[in-house]
Amino acid sequence: MADIVLKNINKKFGDFVAVNNVNLAINDGEFFVLLGPSGCGKTTTLRMIAGLELPTDGSISLDKKDLTFLRASQRDIAFVFQLFALYPHLNVSKNIGFPLKMQGIPKKEIKIKVRDVAKFLRLEHLLNKKISGLSGGDRQRVALARAIIRRPKAFLLDEPLGALDSQFREAMLVELKKLHDDIETTTVYVTHDQIEAMTMGDRMGIMNKGVLLQADEPLTIYNKPRTMFVAGFTGSPSMNFIKIKSRIEKGSRSIKINGASIKIPEIYENSNTDTNYLGIRPENISISEPEKGNIKGKVFAVEYLGTYNIVTVDTDIGRVKIRSSAKLKIKGKDNVGLNFRHDNIIIFNGDNEIAMKSQFMS
Repeated sequence: MADIVLKNINKKFGDFVAVNNVNLAINDGEFFVLLGPSGCGKTTTLRMIAGLELPTDGSISLDKKDLTFLRASQRDIAFVFQLFALYPHLNVSKNIGFPLKMQGIPKKEIKIKVRDVAKFLRLEHLLNKKISGLSGGDRQRVALARAIIRRPKAFLLDEPLGALDSQFREAMLVELKKLHDDIETTTVYVTHDQIEAMTMGDRMGIMNKGVLLQADEPLTIYNKPRTMFVAGFTGSPSMNFIKIKSRIEKGSRSIKINGASIKIPEIYENSNTDTNYLGIRPENISISEPEKGNIKGKVFAVEYLGTYNIVTVDTDIGRVKIRSSAKLKIKGKDNVGLNFRHDNIIIFNGDNEIAMKSQFMS
């Protein structure tokens, strides 16, 4: 078993709280992604798991063994950095075999293991080349080979694709996921790219300002975000937020916004605040002729993206983005009607920006 458990983890740098009371259980063999904006605490959390930083409070365990204050070298964990951290004066073979050399493994055994892992990652033809002569994608493979050669219990990857161009990134996304599946180890992957997170993660956690806001399967986070930040940070374009200038009462099944009556899933609690927010994904809004729409507006812009369009519409309740079929013929300044798919609407409490309990969010 290689489960990783963080309990009440805090990390302070002077008066600055980088990580605030994080509790997280990562399952054995899971590909877990930490997602969030720059400075949210995700890399600091990863470094504490690796032993490169020590927590101010709390505990960290791997395979039920307390790692909290062990040195990085005492943890059976491999860390792959964004900038690879390879040795430029050594060739590929020596870079890959370096961890085993530090463990005192015999040269013959190192050579065999280097060949095996190089074959696994399609690096055999590069073993005698210097690091300086490699492409970004090949350097990334070397860094991964060096990490997996000693078969650690867990892999930690800190934005490993950040230095690659888009073509390499797409190829490496597939390779990293396949590598994880093949070696059957626990992987924790840090990124600020939601596409990477949604594509690769068995589960993902969203962080902001040092707080872990939600940890769940990608589709659950996308469809049922617990906070406005999580809802706004996932999806492209992100969720629409429409201000509701009234209290939401328990049992409500509809609301009025600027005179428009909008159906919502039944609400199971009171908001106790006069300003709340309706959240709805762009794909859950349909465009119709003006007279057939629950809400009326004028098209501000249309982004043509192949099989679908992103249509921005100005309405009396604010600017709204809709994901529509490319077959729908529409252009700027057209008058349109909008209808919301009511069973996917989320109401957020205006006081704390947390999703209210409802028939949809129960």
